[in-house]
Amino acid sequence: MCGMTHVKTSPYYPQSNGKIERYQQSVKREALRPKTPLSLEDARRIVADFVEYYNNVRLHSALGYLAPKDMLEGRADHIFARRNHQLAAARAARSASPAA
Repeated sequence: MCGMTHVKTSPYYPQSNGKIERYQQSVKREALRPKTPLSLEDARRIVADFVEYYNNVRLHSALGYLAPKDMLEGRADHIFARRNHQLAAARAARSASPAA
């Protein structure tokens, strides 16, 4: 109905499902290991906080250093234009200042 298909990956072969494996690695490295949960509830809270951060705040290099929320909500062009304007202003300021 929605144009989606279900694709199964090979068991015991993580390369076939690289995106989720990479995400799980990020959860472990950036959330669980540094914060060391002491209970299942604590682990759930830590992961929930990380998911919120990962989707709304964290800049992703694959998205041109945007947060996924910005890309999803169509703010990419505005953010890139603002960055280009700031870079141009910084270049102009550097060229206008006397050399040290």
